[in-house]
Amino acid sequence: MEAQDLKNKADRANPQHREGPIARTIEEYTAKLPSDLFLWAALGSMAVSATLKIMKKDDEALFVGQWPAPFLLLGLYNKIVKVEGHDKQDRGR
Repeated sequence: MEAQDLKNKADRANPQHREGPIARTIEEYTAKLPSDLFLWAALGSMAVSATLKIMKKDDEALFVGQWPAPFLLLGLYNKIVKVEGHDKQDRGR
């Protein structure tokens, strides 16, 4: 019975499925950024990582080499916000 109570509470928490004020603000700012920015940031960090590896700075290369995935995820978030963000609902599409 607890699982059903939890589901009922969750259903009542946000019945309109609207974003909160923080998510809405983040969407407004990230939607202004071009998607290419994140792709170039990922490619740039790969190049910097390879350069550091060639220079035998293995720890730094590993550190910078972990940046492309977050940049690409941010780019994906940016694209989703532009296509399916809260502004689509607000405009009645």
